[in-house]
Amino acid sequence: MSPADEILDGTSPHDSAENVRTRRLGAHLPLARGMRRAVDRAVAIGAEALQIFSDNPTAWRRRSEPSPELAEFRARLAARDIQPIAIHASYLVNLPGPDEVTYVRSVGMLAGELARAWEHGASLVNVHIGSHRGSGVDVGIARLVDGIAAALASAREQAVEPGDRLARLVLENSAGGGGGLGTTVDELATIADRLANRGIGEDAIGFCLDTAHAWGAGVDMADPDAIDAFLTAFDRRIGVDRIVLLHLNDTRSERGSRTDRHEHLGAGRIGPVGLGHVIRHPLLAHAPAIIETPGMDVGYDRVNLARARALLHGKQLRPLPRAAFDLAGSARGRGATRVRRATRERGAAPPRGAARDRDDATGHADGRASTR
Repeated sequence: MSPADEILDGTSPHDSAENVRTRRLGAHLPLARGMRRAVDRAVAIGAEALQIFSDNPTAWRRRSEPSPELAEFRARLAARDIQPIAIHASYLVNLPGPDEVTYVRSVGMLAGELARAWEHGASLVNVHIGSHRGSGVDVGIARLVDGIAAALASAREQAVEPGDRLARLVLENSAGGGGGLGTTVDELATIADRLANRGIGEDAIGFCLDTAHAWGAGVDMADPDAIDAFLTAFDRRIGVDRIVLLHLNDTRSERGSRTDRHEHLGAGRIGPVGLGHVIRHPLLAHAPAIIETPGMDVGYDRVNLARARALLHGKQLRPLPRAAFDLAGSARGRGATRVRRATRERGAAPPRGAARDRDDATGHADGRASTR
């Protein structure tokens, strides 16, 4: 039995699945070790939704041919009613920045993800909004909107059949480091309004709320009143129904630090009160919650999903052992190194400790030993 399994003390990941069906809980899981294994792992940890990388998240180069496992992957997920499936776009995508080469490559990469999401059975493609890289918020948002319009148009051209419905593009709020856009409700509303002015509405665009990013941007996600105020403002300006994905993450960053360093659920600065309020919030009941927490490849995917389920049911979280905080991406972890392959124009690079996004053998996406 692994240390992670010992923490669970025999608790079934399915104990509460029949009691709460309005909230789907899931995890970001790797595909590099095989799609069958990814589905098996999702079932084993009780995931009801799934987020994946379709390819290496830190390289522009895409695999030349689709995996022969895709049809079985879709069928097995459907048989287990694991949905929705969300593809997390490459870290390199950065539409708001001034560099033309990065912009063109970002449009192409994002269009490809949208056009081919169906291969994985995915209905959502989540992307970091990106960084203006010094050009300013207004200029960055204008360039972002142009890039999204171009990516959607290109994706429609690549569709297998004319009129095929594309995956919904999901814009993730930012912690704000390096000129990141989408840190406040005002910025997110401006983006939504300008997209709508281009004829790109809610059918094409949704939003992802990442709790750790919101904290890094200055929102007090540990305080239920502050969470309520944020969601009320979002609902008034944009519509809370457009939050179609929740990234449920704790953090070891200081609030307002513009940094993003994830921690085990309930063991970081947000803590169980704030995370519990988010996951039980009636305005967010429709949005599947995905965890992106430390130690995902050594059994802590199951541990943190069980902790998410406990928070959903208002249960007290058990203390984690010291070893949990020595994992790559956690507070004292030493096992991860910084991902260096992203260009300086990337929109939101993985934080310190996000080393295991690449499989040594394949070079393809290998889940998240820590966080983004």
